[in-house]
Amino acid sequence: MHHRHLLAALVVALPAAALAHETAPPEQAAPAEIVVTGTGLAPPPAAPAYDTQVIGADRLAASASGRIEDALGAVAGFQQFRRSDSRSANPSAQGVTLRALGGNATSRSLVLLDGVPLADPFFGYIPLSALAPERLVRARVTRGGGAGAFGAGAVAGTIELESAGPSELGLVSGQALASDRGESELSGTIAPRLGAGFAVLSARWDRGQGFWTTPLSQRVPASARARYDSWSTSLRAVAPLTPDVELQASGLVFGDARTLRFKGADSTSSGEDASLRVVGKGAWQFDALAYIQARNFSNVVISSTSFRKTLDQRAAPSTGWGGKLELRPPVSGGLLLRLGTDWRVASGTMFEDAYSAVSGLVTARRHAGGRTSDLGFYAETDWRLGALTLTGGLRADRWAITGGNFTEANAAGTVTTNNTFANRTGWQTSVRGGAVLRLGQGVDLRGSTYTGLRLPTLNELYRPFTVFPVTTRANAALINERLVGFEAGFDWKPAADISLSATAFDNRVEHAIANVTIGPNLRERRNVDAIHARGIELGAAVRRGPVSLDASLAWTDAKLEASGASVGLNGKRPAQTPKLAASATLAWQPRPGWRLALTLKHTGAQFEDDLQTDLLPAATTLDAFAVLPLGARVQLVLRAENLTDTEVVTRKQAGSIDLGTPRTLWAGLRISM
Repeated sequence: MHHRHLLAALVVALPAAALAHETAPPEQAAPAEIVVTGTGLAPPPAAPAYDTQVIGADRLAASASGRIEDALGAVAGFQQFRRSDSRSANPSAQGVTLRALGGNATSRSLVLLDGVPLADPFFGYIPLSALAPERLVRARVTRGGGAGAFGAGAVAGTIELESAGPSELGLVSGQALASDRGESELSGTIAPRLGAGFAVLSARWDRGQGFWTTPLSQRVPASARARYDSWSTSLRAVAPLTPDVELQASGLVFGDARTLRFKGADSTSSGEDASLRVVGKGAWQFDALAYIQARNFSNVVISSTSFRKTLDQRAAPSTGWGGKLELRPPVSGGLLLRLGTDWRVASGTMFEDAYSAVSGLVTARRHAGGRTSDLGFYAETDWRLGALTLTGGLRADRWAITGGNFTEANAAGTVTTNNTFANRTGWQTSVRGGAVLRLGQGVDLRGSTYTGLRLPTLNELYRPFTVFPVTTRANAALINERLVGFEAGFDWKPAADISLSATAFDNRVEHAIANVTIGPNLRERRNVDAIHARGIELGAAVRRGPVSLDASLAWTDAKLEASGASVGLNGKRPAQTPKLAASATLAWQPRPGWRLALTLKHTGAQFEDDLQTDLLPAATTLDAFAVLPLGARVQLVLRAENLTDTEVVTRKQAGSIDLGTPRTLWAGLRISM
């Protein structure tokens, strides 16, 4: 309750932060030339040393599904644990990763919104349904390990989302769409300028009966469509404190409810997030941030044989809080120095009841949870030497896993298991370094090497789960994952409207946490020796008048290295990781306000499980998007998901299959003022 009270206080403070400058006495008013941006500090000069791709606002808001995960799929190699999007996947499967470094549903990529980590404190998944693409001005995707702020957790890369302001949104904007199945999407934004600052209030509501994830041949009377109902509201305020310092305050509240496969198989996720950030852009640059998150999750498992409730994961409340402080002191000689510290804490408990699939009566009641924390210190420097820019960084993390517990009682309330797990703490260091050499004629060569770490989530440590009929055990003895990797590539701009890039990489996640089969319909989370991924990433962007082409391709050879009890996995590809992924968008904008686009995506074949017994076939889909002006302020929006109605298999276990989004047509209106 203490954390929720603090959260409420932060949210209430948002409008006051925006109005503080506007209501100041005349003698304290800031000069008219003050312009706030609402952004953080600029990326360092050596950021191009790492494989980075930027997705702009136009492309983010032009996905056929209107979902952020679809928009981020423009970067080949971006994936969730399963191929389902955030309307038809279990929320706990929304882990985000890059470079085929997956293997379970936890995020191995660090996802930030305006500098704040977004991963659920208990599960590590990303609340994708709460992230509306139309609220963003850009997404910066960096593949490879990270050692800077919040670097612990970036073993597969970093995705930085930046919120849009009045310059991009206008004073009032919104859209309303409906699909051919009667589903609806409604969103709106108000972004007034307040003195020298601004505020952005936005809301979105998506709901619908969903589609049949179960193939027709496998449907039974208990089968259900993938019904969904999600909403989110955000408030962001930015105000100058001095000509060089601005205050940014943000709040996000969201809720999501879904039904998966069977009637009664309902899952929910919800959250209330708030943050305060002070950014200084003077001679002594700094970025100070504090945030708090209150999240919850529930899930009901239905037997695929008796169609009775077998598990009610009725609640998993969790809290995350932390912050960072980064300082960039003025230095000479072409140097940029970044000094910082960050802190993250996650605590939570899950409560669940097990039921007999035959009688429907309670057989056990369980609760489990704990706390993880990470205190990091980092230093990075960039050094410009003419055409050569060098970068290097060092990070030290003091991590802790504490308070772990698991209790189980029978139906009568008698405790049958009461485990308290030993606390663990330690230090771990990470390093990274790179170089960019500008050869002229638009050619840049780059290379980098890095290490990194990720702590196990509370979910991996303490919460078992069931995707009927397979049960996966938790493992309180899991140790940290450690990344060791390097890459080299080039960026080439043969003309102002043509950009080409290529990267070759070798990444190895040691002690990788995987769902390992240990018996019939039984798995356990275990550390395997490593996931070793080597591959090539290609990118291209071409602009010719009103026509543009953006393309991305990733080919990855990922293999498990395993010994001991898991030796049977040695040499196998990690679960849910394709070798080939590609995306290409061809767009035509004959005049301002118009956009017609086709997006082709291909995902290669991938295995459902660690033993490679079930193969999910490759899938190629075609999406379409169109915006046509109807007047100065109104546009017609047309969208088509999976235009060719390709069958996309998202789950396959012992012949039981789930399918992804079929052909779906949308139409609606967009307004802006």
